[in-house]
Parts: sequence; structure tokens; C-alpha cells
Amino acid sequence: MKTLLAGGIVVTMDRDRRVLCADILVEDDRIVSVLPHEKDALRPDEDTEVVDVSGMTVIPGLVQAHMHVTQALFRGLCDDLALMEWLRERTWPLEAAHDAASNAASARLAAMELIRSGTTSLIDMGTTLHEDAIFDVMAETGLRGLFGKCMMDMGDDLPALMREDAEACLRETERLMNRWHMAEHGRLRYAVAPRFVPSCSERLLFAARDLARQNGLRLHTHASENLGEIALVEQLCHERNVRYLERIGYAGEDVLLAHCIWLSDEEKRILAETGTHVVHCPSSNTKLASGIAPVAELKVMGANVALGLDGAHNHMDGFAEIRMASILQKALTHDPKAMPAMQALELATLGGAAAMGQEDDLGCLEAGRKADLVVLDMDMPHTLPAFGRDPVQRVVYQATRENVVHTMVDGRFLYKDRKFLTLDPKKTLAEAERACSEVMKRAQLPPLSAFFSAGC
Repeated sequence: MKTLLAGGIVVTMDRDRRVLCADILVEDDRIVSVLPHEKDALRPDEDTEVVDVSGMTVIPGLVQAHMHVTQALFRGLCDDLALMEWLRERTWPLEAAHDAASNAASARLAAMELIRSGTTSLIDMGTTLHEDAIFDVMAETGLRGLFGKCMMDMGDDLPALMREDAEACLRETERLMNRWHMAEHGRLRYAVAPRFVPSCSERLLFAARDLARQNGLRLHTHASENLGEIALVEQLCHERNVRYLERIGYAGEDVLLAHCIWLSDEEKRILAETGTHVVHCPSSNTKLASGIAPVAELKVMGANVALGLDGAHNHMDGFAEIRMASILQKALTHDPKAMPAMQALELATLGGAAAMGQEDDLGCLEAGRKADLVVLDMDMPHTLPAFGRDPVQRVVYQATRENVVHTMVDGRFLYKDRKFLTLDPKKTLAEAERACSEVMKRAQLPPLSAFFSAGC
């Protein structure tokens, strides 16, 4: 199967960060060529589908390097709370109330929004139960990613259903790994996902580390998101979070640490020198009042940083996250050049590809790479006028999911001409509403009507 995307403004994200007026030829799951557009320069054969993207902007598919798609049903139910309160009072009870059907509904709702807003790959933390449902949905909808069962075996505030025996947790993790790692021709992969230090015994942390290393998998966890979490880790482990994680083997190019806001100078050095991937979640971190990660400083030190949408924080628009990442660093440092537009886009493309361990395939539009890409119509009120504007700055500071026209993964359109090709939107939304109501009943939280001051 061949597809020619003709006449676009291509933000390649290649070594030279070229922006070209070019045609992109895709065959099967790979980009065959990116050639400057000239009339009749490419003569497609009769088996090639030609898609006219004249004047549109083509970028690599966005990578969300830290997510909880199991929480998509919970948006609007967990607002205006700090992290530990958010977890204990809302998020954990709701996650514990999932069954396989509701977890699938949540994952499908997330997939729908991700596809529509230009995300082609994600790294997901999963939940303790019904992880197969998430894999099934991602196989069906066509997204790429690393997924793993969330591992937790301690914590007085955890619902009983979410606190597992370490051995049972490890057995289920190994079963899921054997079932799903490299499924769908490698589009779906497994990542070992202990949730964070306060909810995992050292027995579980050590065994999870060994399982990941023995099988060449990514280790994915949270670190240093909140001052209360930092204090709890110091109480439990008698040292700072990232320092402790390095000591027990959670540092290196196979490790992803989400958040990393509250870091000592030593911990910043550890992250940069070990090649540990930092996943910045700006909207989540600011909404929970956790703080702002020192991303610009970490980049200067040589750390790889990716972007993540995190959990139930109201939207899954990757473009909003890119803009937020850039402007927060300007505010944090009082320097308007602290994170320029190109570097912000790097976090969401090349940085995410490196975090996934797929930097040779993803994050860039050039011959030989995977055909994961997004086409944006920039002729909209919020992205005009165009005259004299830098295409990358327009994408970073102005684009939203409303600009997305096509989303492609592995050379296959998941969203074309603003229509979904791998899911039914009406069915997905109805299923999500129904599943949310059922989860709330099982969680014994107030019904949806109780959240409105006036009945309607």
C-alpha cells in the first residue's frame, strides 16, 4: 500500500530541523521519501493513494510519554485537589471500581481524543486490574505505545482491590508481558510499571527492576512530583526520591521518571549523567499545584525530556501541552528564550521517541522512519494570519486539536478528513457515559447529578 501526501509544509524534525515544502511518499508502514515539492516531481503509480495536503503543515506524530488512560472517565470528578488528596479521595477509589468493560470504555475514550489531537504514540501507566482491556482497545484503534500493569503492594490509603500481594502482582505482570510485548507487529510493547516508591515494597521494586532488565523492557514510574510525596519517601527510605531510585537501580536509559519537579542539584546531575528519561507533565503539575519541573535547566545539563498528559486532568490535547511546556519555562526562569518553540516541539516528538526507546523509528519525518504523522490545517481563525510567520512557532503557540485533519500511524490513517476510521465516535461517547455512571456507583461516590447545584 502506498500513499503520497502532496504539497505540504513539512516540519521534518530531522538533524538539521529542516522545514520543507515537500511531498511525502509512504509505503506500507514506512516513509519512502520526503522530496521538495515541484510540479510533476513525483509521478505516483495507479496503486498510490494521493492525498492533497497543499498549504497544510505536516509534523511527526506527537508522543505522550506518561499517561493514565484508565482515568479518562474521571475527568471533572477530581478537580481542585492536591496530589495525595486527589489520589486517596477520588482517583484510587475510582480506579478500584473499574471492571474490564469500564476500563475498555475509558481507554477507548482516551484513544478517540488522542487520535483527534495528533497523538500517535503513548506510554501508559495502566492500572492494577483489567490491563488486557487497555491492550485490546489500543490494538483495535491503531495507536502505538508502551503499556504496563500498574504495580502496588503497600499503602494504608489504597483500596483493598488495588493493593496486591507482590508475588501475584509479578505473576500477572509476567503474563501480560508474554501476551502483549511486541504485539501488532511491534506496535504494542510492554513497560514494567511500579506506581511510585510509597506504594511499592522494596521486594516489589527489586523484582520489577529485574524483570524489566532481564527482558529488555522500559521501567516506568513516578518520582518527585509533590512536596508531600518527597517527605513521605524521605520518611520511608531516609533519602531523597531520585537519589534512592538511583541506588536501587532505577536510573539509566531504560528508565522513565514522570514529573521530577522537586529535585536537588545532586538529583538533577544523576538524571543527566545516567541518561534517565524525565517526563514533564505541565498541565497536570500546575493543576494539582505540585510545581513546575526545571525542564530548561535539565535540558542544558544534557537530560532527555519528553512530554506527558498524565491522568484525569480535563483534556488530552497534546498541542495544549506543548504550548504549556514552553510558556511555563519562560515564567519559571523569567527568560522568554528559556524554551523556544523548536525545543518545545522536540519534547513532544524526538524526546518522546527516545523515551520509548524508538528514536530510530519515531519523532522525525525522513526516509526509513515509521510513517507516524499528523496533518494540520492552519487556515483557521486562531492560527491566522500566516504571512511571515515561522511554521514551528505557529504549531507550538497557536495550534490546537481543531487544526488536525489527518492522523496516521504505521502508514495507516486512523483519522482522515476529520473522520475516525478505527472507532465509532457516537458509540464511544455513549459507552463512556454509561461506564462512568457504573464506576461511580461501584465506588459509592455521589451520582453525577449531585455535582450540579441546579438539577437539569
